[in-house]
Parts: sequence; structure tokens; C-alpha cells
Amino acid sequence: MSVADQSTDQGAEAPKKIGIGEYLVRHLREYGLLFALILVMVFFQIVTEGTLLRPVNVTNLLLQNSYIVIMALGMLIVIVSGNIDLSVGSVMGFIGALAAVMIVEWDQSTAVTMITCLIAGGLIGAAQGYWIAYWKIPSFIVTLAGMLVFRGASLWLLEGQSLGPFPREFQLIANGFVPDLFPAGLGESLAGLFGARNVNVLALATGIIAAALVLWIEMKARAQNRAYGMELEPTPFFAARIGITSIALIFILFKLSTFRGLPNVLITMGVLTIIYAFFTARTTTGRRIYALGGNEKAAKLSGIKTERLTFLAFVNMGVLAAAAGMVFAARLNSATPKAGFALELDVIAAVFIGGASMSGGVGKIVGAVVGAFLMGVLNNGMSIMGIGIDYQQMIKGLVLLAAVIFDVYNKSKQA
Repeated sequence: MSVADQSTDQGAEAPKKIGIGEYLVRHLREYGLLFALILVMVFFQIVTEGTLLRPVNVTNLLLQNSYIVIMALGMLIVIVSGNIDLSVGSVMGFIGALAAVMIVEWDQSTAVTMITCLIAGGLIGAAQGYWIAYWKIPSFIVTLAGMLVFRGASLWLLEGQSLGPFPREFQLIANGFVPDLFPAGLGESLAGLFGARNVNVLALATGIIAAALVLWIEMKARAQNRAYGMELEPTPFFAARIGITSIALIFILFKLSTFRGLPNVLITMGVLTIIYAFFTARTTTGRRIYALGGNEKAAKLSGIKTERLTFLAFVNMGVLAAAAGMVFAARLNSATPKAGFALELDVIAAVFIGGASMSGGVGKIVGAVVGAFLMGVLNNGMSIMGIGIDYQQMIKGLVLLAAVIFDVYNKSKQA
């Protein structure tokens, strides 16, 4: 047998097989998060007598948590790199104030305002990232200072008062909906079939296409893992996870289709989630960020420019905080001095609940998004039940503590 044949045979090793119980223990955090979200939604659906999953509430749930999800994408990268950003809520509020001043007082166009605000957010992230990356000042201290600075800057910029309203084109960032591209007759026919008043065909078709894409991507990834002899997810778990994900996508989009269709901000969240998921999992730079968070000294010795990666992580966080600030201001149709107050806690909690590790190097984009919606469902469900904000804060704090304890417990078992 030739050397080439031998190498081919060696490269085609059988996939590693692992028991269902052992696999579940190894990946308990991922499956636990998914099941926790399902259980929480089922619980609130029952106790609210179906209010939670009504089309109008599903739409509101997406709109209310859009800025949290957007910032969670950037926060995941910051935390994976071994840092933290306490200033995102204040930066979000400051950028919203800047947008209000530019549009309402300076009479600038929406396009100019959006570009300027995104640049301003990037510069804020660069200013903080510079001290963290190149001067080695702890991110906790730098961003804590940033939180105070930009909270004060918002008060100064707005002179302690709310400023608005915004023109219609700016409000569409958060409150607009994608028009249905299909004939109205088709929507009416489907509405009669499903017993609804109307059906936005574009939203329903998007859900079906998204579910099909998820299936195709997961099947392709599984085939690649099998080809390279990597550990395979047990078939029952794989089928259950893909089935639940696909059904959930179609169900949520169906609910949206019976109200006003696809919110603009949902498209923004979806595109950003896909981009960042691809970046973290499929690019060299994304993998280097995980290496940086796992062991900075080893990453530096292997030739990774750790300072530059840390700097860019904070620049990225600043841009996403700016985007979230504009979404938040557009949703409220005004900028307020208290906008973004304590939201950094919700963002950080979403990332940790989503599976990120306190020590860095661990975490997934999808986990951060699911964590954000888990927090959003908790907020929304408790509000519908009439639970006071005092109890809501305590419950969210306990959920975050449980997630961190679970992370520490898993590490102690693996040690």
C-alpha cells in the first residue's frame, strides 16, 4: 500500500462515539439553557393565561429586548477576550442623546446622524480600549470610569431634560416593519386557513426558510465532523435540538405574521447574529480572541497580537453600544438623561447566563442571544403577572448567581 493510501485510511477514522449520558454531562450548559428557556416560556404562558405568546406581545418582546441583544453580541467578545465593559449602558444613553441633539436641535438628516453616532461609539470604544490594551489598566476600572463619565455627559448634553420627538424615518429604526412583498390575496387566503385576521406571507416564509437553513447548516456541520472523525452529537439529541429550533423559528415568525409582520429591528438582530456567529466560529481572528481569553501569555508567545485584539474588541463594543443607543432612542421617540441606566447589568447577565465563562475563552454568540431572550421573557412575564420591580431585580440577580455557580461547578468537575 502506498503512503498516500495509508494517509487516506488514517484520515478516514470512524467518528468518536460517546454515550448519551456522558455527552449530556459534557454539554449540560448548552442543553440546560435551551430547556430553561422552554420551561420559563411554558410557565409564563400558563400563568399569564396565554398572554405571553400572543402576537402583539411576541412583537413587543422582540422590540423591548433588541438593544440588549445587540449589545450582548459585543459584550460576548469582550468577555471571551478576558475583559468586561461596565460602560455600555451609559454609552448607549449618551449616543441616544447625541442623536437627539443632532436631529432635533441641529436639524441633521437621519443618515448623517446614524453614521456620526456609529463613529462616535467606535471612538469611545477606542479610547477605553487603548488604556486597557496598551497600558494594561484593568477593564473593570477603565469602563467603570467610562460609565460615570458618559452618564454625566448625557446629563450635560441634554441639560437634564428629555429631548424629542424624532422624525418618522428615524423612528423606523426600532418601530418600523418590513412591508409584505406578496400579494394581499395570498395573505387573506392563509388567514382564513389559520383562522387569523391576516397573515403577513413574507414573515411566515422567512420562518420556514430560516428553519430550512438551520437544518441544512447543522446537517452539513455534522457531515464534516463525521468526515474528520470528530465527536458526534448523539442522534436523539441532534434531532431534538434541530426540531425544537426549527419549530420555534416557524412558530415565532407565524405569530409575527398574524400581527404586523417582520420588525425592522428583528432583521438587524438576525443579520448581526449571523455575522458575529460566523466571525467567532469560522474566522482566524475569532479563534484568536478565544485563545486570548483562554491564556493571554500563551497567545502572545504564539504570535497573536493580543493588544490589538483587545483594542478592537472594545472598538466593536462601542459601535454596537452606539447602534443600541439609536434603537433605544427611536423606540422611545425621545432621548432621556436616564436612558441606559443599569442596562449594562442586563447585558452582562445575558452573556453569563448564555454560557460565557468569567475567566474568558468560553462562550457562544447563540448562547448570548438565548440568554438575552431568557432575561427578556423573565422581565416580560413578571410584568404581565404584576410582580413589582423590586422582586424582578431580586429574581434576575438569583438567576445570574445560579449561572455563575453552575459555571464554577463545571470547572471544578473538569479540573
